[in-house]
Amino acid sequence: MPCEGKYNIKAVSKMLGIQAGTLRAWERRYSIVQPHRNEAGHRLYTDEQVYILKWLVNKVNQGFTISQAVDVAQNGELYKEAAPFSVENTDRAVEMSNMILDALLSFQEKKANDLLSQAFSMYNLEKVIIDILGTLLVQVGYLWEQKKITVAHEHFTSSFLRMKIGQLMQWLPSDPHLPKVIASCGVDEEHELGLLMFTLFLRRKGFEVIYLGHGIPQEDLEVVINEVEPKMIFLSCTITDHVNKTFQWVENLQEKFPEIAFGVGGSAINHIPESVKETFGDFLIGNAKVDWDDWISKKLKK
Repeated sequence: MPCEGKYNIKAVSKMLGIQAGTLRAWERRYSIVQPHRNEAGHRLYTDEQVYILKWLVNKVNQGFTISQAVDVAQNGELYKEAAPFSVENTDRAVEMSNMILDALLSFQEKKANDLLSQAFSMYNLEKVIIDILGTLLVQVGYLWEQKKITVAHEHFTSSFLRMKIGQLMQWLPSDPHLPKVIASCGVDEEHELGLLMFTLFLRRKGFEVIYLGHGIPQEDLEVVINEVEPKMIFLSCTITDHVNKTFQWVENLQEKFPEIAFGVGGSAINHIPESVKETFGDFLIGNAKVDWDDWISKKLKK
């Protein structure tokens, strides 16, 4: 789905209280945000981009130079600064997550966008990622596993979330001391929600993630491996029939790239026989964040 801005530079300039020329200069010098262009070539900013610019303007007003503010943002402060906690705020975030889900499951993209824009006006970036988008990923994944939504619903919602999370993850800082990792769907897999959720987990921990999604030919992944030289590669399976083929693929890759740690996860792993789990236990990353942390910690020590 195309991601379209809705505020022209004049409107953003008025909202932020700075000159349009300043916005153009920031874009040119620091690549802070890259507004979309309409057919006439005019800049159109999204709510997320306005949020980022507001944060930067506040920093400048506190005495930072714009270059210092950008450095602070890229070091993680943009998403770390939380709004004051309250039960009311937390409940409202859950309510908004449910409202966005209802809109997506009824194919009302504009309503979902409007609700998410409202969330950005109320909460900081990390809260939107964790409490709203993260919750949506879990909810949709559960509904899909329970066969309570159709493939069309899952694909539509997945496309929306993938787009939004992709926009936001560029502002999650990467730790230069952590290795690069690759995230891809397993053999014949087309459902990305579980992989998106795991990728979000990795990005929040500081990993630079090369997200490939679904439909990557096996030989193409090897090309990417040789170019990127990752420390870890994660594959996701949501369909049980795809698990054995994915494990065979991982075994072949492990022989070719013995220095790389390969992990396999996804809802389908819950439904494979215990004998298969024992055979491929070293590849299994688990289902919970504590399992993911433990698996990654062990692999990083090797």
